[in-house]
Parts: sequence; C-alpha cells; structure tokens
Amino acid sequence: MKLRYFIPIVVALVGMFTGCSEDNDPIYLDNIRVSSSYVSLSTAGGTTDVTLTTTADWSFDESLVPEWLTISPMNGSAGTTTLKFSADAAEGRTAYLKLNCGGQTQEFNIIQGIAKVEKATCAQVIAGADAKTYLVTGVCTAIANTSYGNWYINDGTGEVYIYGTVDASGKYNWASFGIEVGDEVTVQGPKTTYNGTVELVDVAVVKVNKSLIKVDSLSSKEPLPLEGGEITAVVTCKGDGINVEIPADAKDWLFISAITSKSVTFRALPNEGGDRSTTVTFKTYSGSKEYTSQTTISQKGAILEVPIADFLAAEVGDTQFRLTGVITELYASDKQGKSFYIADYTGKTLIYRAEGFIEAGAKVGDVVTVVGKRGAYKDSPQMVSGTFEELKYAVTKVSIAEFREKADDKETYYMISGVVSEATEDNTKNDVEKYGNFNLTDETGSVYIYGVTEGWGGPKGTFGNLGVTWGDKLTIIAYKTTYKDVVEGVGMFFASEKAE
Repeated sequence: MKLRYFIPIVVALVGMFTGCSEDNDPIYLDNIRVSSSYVSLSTAGGTTDVTLTTTADWSFDESLVPEWLTISPMNGSAGTTTLKFSADAAEGRTAYLKLNCGGQTQEFNIIQGIAKVEKATCAQVIAGADAKTYLVTGVCTAIANTSYGNWYINDGTGEVYIYGTVDASGKYNWASFGIEVGDEVTVQGPKTTYNGTVELVDVAVVKVNKSLIKVDSLSSKEPLPLEGGEITAVVTCKGDGINVEIPADAKDWLFISAITSKSVTFRALPNEGGDRSTTVTFKTYSGSKEYTSQTTISQKGAILEVPIADFLAAEVGDTQFRLTGVITELYASDKQGKSFYIADYTGKTLIYRAEGFIEAGAKVGDVVTVVGKRGAYKDSPQMVSGTFEELKYAVTKVSIAEFREKADDKETYYMISGVVSEATEDNTKNDVEKYGNFNLTDETGSVYIYGVTEGWGGPKGTFGNLGVTWGDKLTIIAYKTTYKDVVEGVGMFFASEKAE
C-alpha cells in the first residue's frame, strides 16, 4: 500500500515530513498485503495473478466487480492466496475494486488496454462519481511522497490528490516521470474519495510539459540562522520575467533584497520564536499561460521549554519544543521501539520515534527530556522529529524497606508503592487534602511521605486534586531524606488505585 500524506509538502530546504511513519518507508495495512494493487490485463484476454496475504477472513466488494471481469476466489480465510483476475479479449476497460479484511480495505486498479476516457477538469473530477476513470491536465502544486508518487494536481478549477503514479508495467517508478512542482501534467486514473479527500488512484502519466521556470538551488542547504541573514535562490527562467510570491503569513519576517533574471535573494529578520519556514512561489509567463516553481526557506528558532499542556495547545508546525516528564508507558505499536509517553503535572503526550531513546536505555518511570516538533496523527497530538536529549533521572523501583535503607539524596529518585495510611511517628502529620502527608505501607514496611505533587514540575499543595485518600494504593517517584530522625520520601504522583 502507498503512503497517505495529506499535507502539501513541496521541494524543501530540509526534510519536514511529520506524522507516525518514516518519510519513505513502505507502509502495509496491518491485516492485508498484496504483491500488486495494479492489475494489467492483455487486450487479447487472459489471466493475471496477484498474491494476497491476510490475517483474517476477507472478501471483495461484489458491487464494484464489472460483468466482464472474473475474480477467483472472491473471498477466503487468513493466510496466503493467489488471486486470479481474468477477462476476455477487449480494448480500453477499467475497474476499481475493494477487498475488505478485518475492518481494513485494499484497493485494486484494473486496466485492460488503453481506456478511452474523456478529458475532465479537476472540478468535474471532484463532482464526479467514484470508480470512474478521468483524464485530467493540471499543474503539480506539491509532492507528498516520492516512493509511490503521491502529489497534488490543480487546473484552476480545483485541486485533486494523486494517490500513486504507475508506469506502463504498473510499478511505482516516480523518478522515471521527472515531475516537479510547477510542471503541467496530464494523468489518467480512477477516482475514489478517502476520508473526504478526492483522489485519483494509481494514475498513468500521459504527458509532462516542463515548467518554464525552475529553482535550481539555494545558496545554502542549512536553515537561516536564528539571528537572520540572506539566502539566494538560483533560477532558470525561459518565460517572460520573474514574479515572486511570499505567503502572507511570512511577510513579517522574510523579504526580497535583490532580484535578477537568474537569481532572487531573500533576507530574514532575527527570529525570537521557534523554527519557522515558508514556501515561496516563483512565476513566469508565456503568452497567457502561467508557469510556477517553488522552494522552501527555513530559519532556525529558539527551543521553547514549556509544560506539556502548552505543547498540546500549540499548533502543528516546525517550532521546536523541549519537554521534561516521566515516562509512563512505551508505545507498543512502534516496531522500531523509539516511541513512548511522558507526563508532567499538566498533561501527557506521545513522543513518536525519538532518536537516541534506545541508546539511552531509558525505561518506564525515568525522568527524561526530549526536543521535537508538535505533530499530530488523526488529530491526536504527538511530538515528532524528536531527539532524546537527556535521561535526567534514572528511577529505580524498590520496596519500602529498601527505600528506607537508601542514602539521603535529593538527586536520586526511586519508585515506591503502597497503601496510604495514617502516620503515627513523632514530628509527623496527616494530610490528604492538600500537601500529601501520610505513611506509605507495603508488605516490607512503612515510610513517611512528606509531600506529593501532581507530577513532574508541579507546585506543592495540590495533592488533593488527585482524589487519593486513605486506603488507596499509591505509586510515587520520590527521593529519600531524614528529618528529626524520621525517614521521609518526597516525591511526585505516578499512579493510584482506589481502595476496594
């Protein structure tokens, strides 16, 4: 299956894909794998085989199978199956099929010969029926993925997402097409609608008219520095003049300082915020026809050190954030083992594939610092493009008896669990409404807890917000100290269970 990106990402100064996948890694459905989703049948008739592997029962949507096409088998059980697609001799037929398995859908594009299709505008495609094949000419406005050829086409009447670009053999061979942002391209393929996004799937490229303007290079491959500076775009233009458009939201920090027939120099002001970038459009004309090219200019920014709640409230973008918190659990769905959740006193977030995490040897309960960007997957916030910056405190899980034997040290933390019970020693007090003063008792003994915050970095005096009371089981991360011969633990909340 092809990578689904619905963020208009273009020729970039630095790689800026975000989300829950590596930029160009092949992505397969959890329950379905096929040797090819593009099936080409000979005009003389015959059969084409496709290998299907599933983890559950599967079946084709029979309503989409045309009378001229035979599929064997139409359904089956988990395992590996050879699908046979057969048709009699014919010229110019297409079909768009769906196979369902375990709540997921695999799409198939069937083509026999060259389909005779009338040309349509993007607006007509958007308004048209799914499964119908369209021939569209428009300008490539953005390229989302170069493994499978996922990009956007716009003809002035609307914009359509191209989900897969195949060559004559049905392979995803993006480099062979030579398509760049600004090129005028004619494509042909069937329409589908996925989560409200109109797509042409596994299109064939009919014609490519290269743009009369192209950004050949930038004077630096690195983002502009925090203090600002200049960067020059070298341009090849075969049209009538150069027009440069800077997006409205970047005009307060990026300006044109010089322009010639072969280059455009930009100046960026000092950056007092996080990382920022913008996509600049270069235009030229030949008669009444407009040609475009684009490049992305980026600038380094400060790393914003914020509570997790502020990170969650931020917009998805390139700003760098620094978060410190406790690892609450590992993210099991990440097969690379680089993802985990952290929490502080304000909230919790997923850290998706932080480089250096595995090497650091961090575990659940440890206090860590990470740096990365605010991303999202299906509207769920997460940190992406992140780096594991520091294992701030390696936390050891111990019994209460073991905790009592540790040396006093405010820079060493332990994880301890027990039942919240009343303190009875001299120089102690009981309080579960505000600060969190009580005994924590397990099968090995008790220790006096002198204050518990709601989480890492939290203020004192808010223990009552946790709703923990006498008899509840409580897990905290605490350091050990001694006051007037009373052994004490001072720490932060990790987890709790209500008394039965």
